[in-house]
This record gives sequence, C-alpha cells and structure tokens, in this order.
Amino acid sequence: MVSWRRSSLMSQPTAEPVTIAELAQFAMLLEVTAKQKPGNIDRCHDYDDTCLTHFLASAVLAGPVFSRVAAGGISLGEAMYDAVARTNIHNGGNTHFGAFILLLPLIAGKGIASAAELVKMTSVNDAVLFYQAFGLTQVRVRSEDPMDVNDPSSIQRLIDEEITMYQVMEYSASHDMVAREWTNGFLLTRKAADLLFELGDGAENITRMFLSLMAKYPDTFIAKKFDEATAAAVMQKAAAVLAGAQTLADFDEECIRKGINPGSLADICIAGIFIALLEGWKWDC
Repeated sequence: MVSWRRSSLMSQPTAEPVTIAELAQFAMLLEVTAKQKPGNIDRCHDYDDTCLTHFLASAVLAGPVFSRVAAGGISLGEAMYDAVARTNIHNGGNTHFGAFILLLPLIAGKGIASAAELVKMTSVNDAVLFYQAFGLTQVRVRSEDPMDVNDPSSIQRLIDEEITMYQVMEYSASHDMVAREWTNGFLLTRKAADLLFELGDGAENITRMFLSLMAKYPDTFIAKKFDEATAAAVMQKAAAVLAGAQTLADFDEECIRKGINPGSLADICIAGIFIALLEGWKWDC
C-alpha cells in the first residue's frame, strides 16, 4: 500500500490569472443567459431559427481570436473576419457580429481609453476584411445603403477611395448605434458599465441595466427592421417597465410576439459587462 503525505516543503499552487480574452467570453455568456431581456434570446426563450445554444457556441468559439487580439498579434480587420468565420459554423445566423465590433478594440486596448484611439488607426485592409466578414453574416442592412456588403464593387470602392475601417464606422454612425460607439469614445459602453457598478452585484442587474439603456436610447436595429417610430415606442415601454407601469414579463412577451429584438443594445450590453468585469465588477447569481 502506498501512503501519501503532504510535504511540509510544498507550497500552495498558484492559480493562473483570468485573461482579458476570458473576461470577454464571460461577458458574452452573462448577457445571453440573463433573464428576461425583452425581445432577445435568453435563458427564458429562443427564436424559431436561432437559440441560446448558438450564442453559447459563438462565445466559446471566439476565444482563440480574443486571445490573439489581446496578445497584439492581429489587426482589428483580421480579428473581425476570423471571429465571424469561426463562429459561423452553425445554422443559427448572426449571433455576435455587433458584439465583435465593440469587443475586439476593447480587448486590444485593454479598456475604453486606448480602444478609442486604436480604432482611429485602422487601415483600408481592415475595412475590406470587415466587409468580407459582413458578407458571411445575415446582418440586417438598410435597403437604401449605397455601400452594399454583398456587392463586390463596394469593396473595390473601399480600396479606390482608401476608406479605413474607422471611416466605415463614421459613415454608419448616424444610423447604427454600434458603429457610433467607435466614433464617440464608446459612450454607451461606458454608461452600461457604470450602471452595473451603481446597481451592484447580481444577475438581475444585467437585465435592469439593459432596460435602463432601452428606456433612454432607441435601438437602431429595431429602427432598421421596422421603423424609427417602433424604436421610439419600445423605448417608452421600457421606461414604463422601470416606472412600474408595465410588467417586465408582459413587455418581454409583447416584444417576442411582434418580433421586436433590441439587438444593438444587446451588443452594447455585452461590451459594458466586459468593461465592468475588467474594472472589477463582481457578478453574482
């Protein structure tokens, strides 16, 4: 018989610190598994063609790309294409395209301040790779947009006119709140993170942070899918929920029934959770 004894000389093992890439993955997981984010996929409900598992898979599969970005070994355009290509292996359609637009520079910059400067240094090649990544998705675009991601001439225009990835975001900022984050210093990302610190620990505070953003900012994805009036109406109903004039469950059910999903705010929510985690926010059940 072999007996085991703890050596007095043995030191306690040292745990490896959590990486920035892992925090980004964790932020994606926390957002999609939060309860009752009105209109969006969460632990309470799926869509007919996309489900929670597709989002979980996306968060896991993006890990190696996040690690490369954190190490500084890949450009934002390359990272965008790789992240979309890696997570496009399921049939659930687009899951985290908008989240990648926000997370990749935030990971590279290890926070908002540096990210806001890094995005300004993107290249024409980054823009081309971004458009190619866009073409792999089923992301909703405006029908009147002259820069159609599915039209090869759009990529040639990027090259001919030397349009960088940052300039693509500048072009889209007026009608896309995710692109606008690149041009306004990640303003709503900052607000989302600050809200989590104000609200404190607890998974329910992710939903409350999400509702707070919904009540103040019309979701541009809803505006693209429906119209600006619908986006404004959803904003007002979110405010009613916060004021106690409507239940969260009823609001969630109405959004799901009508196919209203505030996807852009969900992406910003993910970015806000990531920044909060990076700055020491502790999540609790």
